[in-house]
Amino acid sequence: MNVSPELLINSAKAGKLISFPTDTVPALATIPEQAELIYAAKQRSLDKPLILMAAKAEDLWDYVQGSEIEYQIWQKAVHQYWPGALTLVLPASDKIPKVINPRDPTTIGIRVPNNKIAQTILAQTGPMATTSVNLSGQPALENRAEINIHFPEVITLESTEYKGLGTPSTVAKWTGTNWQILRQGSIKLDQD
Repeated sequence: MNVSPELLINSAKAGKLISFPTDTVPALATIPEQAELIYAAKQRSLDKPLILMAAKAEDLWDYVQGSEIEYQIWQKAVHQYWPGALTLVLPASDKIPKVINPRDPTTIGIRVPNNKIAQTILAQTGPMATTSVNLSGQPALENRAEINIHFPEVITLESTEYKGLGTPSTVAKWTGTNWQILRQGSIKLDQD
């Protein structure tokens, strides 16, 4: 269903599944408390975590926990690569609903996309549980028409180009001492 930005934002706040463009691939999103809707729609295994996406880094710091030194290291990566195609997997605070990462609720992936439409939506909804729009194991859908065909229950933006880079974000996990690359995307993380 194609709707105006205002209706999409209100639907998101009401716990509905929405989709919006990002700098990588279109996002499938909902409020964190309704994350199970994403798993059901995608036919996704619960051992595959979702990420928490927000308009700015400051919206995400309450959802992670670490030492002062770790925060400095994480903020260095954030200042260098965000907004952008980098997902950081960090130790989760107790504010994260376990359904976002049922297999390992001690970690959470976080990201700020480099896309003005996504940032505008996320600034009004707050952090959203997200993943790519596709059936689990299939390639990410790249435009609104494909999303409407395969996910008719998902609310999309009318008159909006959905195509991003087409490459998912780089995923880097904090190991306690350095970054471990879980998925290489377009960003090459500087680990110095």
